Amino acid sequence: MTLPQPTPEPRVLVAIDVAKQCHDALIEAPGWRRPKRFTVPNQTDELDRFQRYLGSLAFPVHVAFEATGDYHRGLAHVLLRAGFRLNLVSSLALARTREAMHNSWDKNDPKDAQVILHMLRAGQTMHYHDPLANGLNDLQELSKTHFQVSLEKTRTLHRLKTHFFPLYFPEIEPYMHCSRTEGVLRLLHALPTPGCICALSCDQFVRAAWPLIGRKVAKQRLLEEIYRTAQGSLGLPVAPDSEAVAMFRLVLAEMLGLCERRAAIEVRADALLAGQSDYQRLRQIPGIGPINALTILAEAGDLRRFAHHRQFLKFCGFDLATHQSGQYRGQSRLSKHGNARLRCAFWMAAQIAVRMKENSFRYKYERYLRGSPGDPDAKRKALVAVAAKIARVTHSLIKTGADYRPFFEAAVPSGRACSARAVEAHATS
Repeated sequence: MTLPQPTPEPRVLVAIDVAKQCHDALIEAPGWRRPKRFTVPNQTDELDRFQRYLGSLAFPVHVAFEATGDYHRGLAHVLLRAGFRLNLVSSLALARTREAMHNSWDKNDPKDAQVILHMLRAGQTMHYHDPLANGLNDLQELSKTHFQVSLEKTRTLHRLKTHFFPLYFPEIEPYMHCSRTEGVLRLLHALPTPGCICALSCDQFVRAAWPLIGRKVAKQRLLEEIYRTAQGSLGLPVAPDSEAVAMFRLVLAEMLGLCERRAAIEVRADALLAGQSDYQRLRQIPGIGPINALTILAEAGDLRRFAHHRQFLKFCGFDLATHQSGQYRGQSRLSKHGNARLRCAFWMAAQIAVRMKENSFRYKYERYLRGSPGDPDAKRKALVAVAAKIARVTHSLIKTGADYRPFFEAAVPSGRACSARAVEAHATS
């Protein structure tokens, strides 16, 4: 026996193809013979007039659009403020649906609006989570700006390592142990070439470089080693007042400025989030520091909106996908169709966690590698498994409101702990 299907509620369906100058809208309302097409300029008065027209149709309004850069944000804010239900269309799903409907790969704005309307009718859309309305706009701007500053800092460091260092001080590169080696940068900005260093005696160089190099273990030995290295350097013998050295100092100053900007953003982010309980719980998880916690909160928003951890893993792109046809079944791989920045944050957290002295994530990593410790492919798979586990624990902690318990020991009948290893809290297992 077939149960009767409920009659769908009458509603106005609005499909919008977003653009920089003008949006292409297609509206379908109850009682209309065919959808109506509108061109909406991306201006405040035009958008207000458009939302008032939609509100005058006397039916619930459901709007669907494809995110296009940041040009959809202003439109979405106006429509959300009017009380309409907003839906987001996946770019990949839109492209494949367009090819299936029109049997062609070509695209244009009117055609895209038709496809978006078809997907809205079929319910093949996602809920639009507006950052400004949900209090995430500040976090996202901090996170994205930190990412852009870090990216530019890495590019500048590569310029130094591939151009300036080989020309003027090739032997200094091994002392740049990490991207945060600001002491060596300050030293090079003051004394950029081996000739500048060797013009001083060893004691004079140590006294001049002592406040520049920062807090170091065995600073005296380090500076004396740099001085000896400069004496045998292969760097080009350029004059200290030459234009080449001036450009070298200019790029070093840019690098130091980027370091200061990144540190300032990290301080602002920590001050902004210090009072949030979700941020404090994230900081308890091994491998998640201030910036990883900021990225997770900025990109995922409120993790409580994910009813199950599998939904959150799929949102991150940690779900498995398998290509199968007939008797052939391919290897299951990560879909990578989720949020790339979230996936990167958990990947970085996994790399940090497995290098810590003792935690459950490192124990999981070691168990994966027990059979093949030297296999690089096994290491990569183990890191992916640890990153997905950190994502699961993150969702569980915020969903349940529990604190992370790194040393939860299960008792055995003898009364002794069964293992000295740390495992997850009971709420996260």
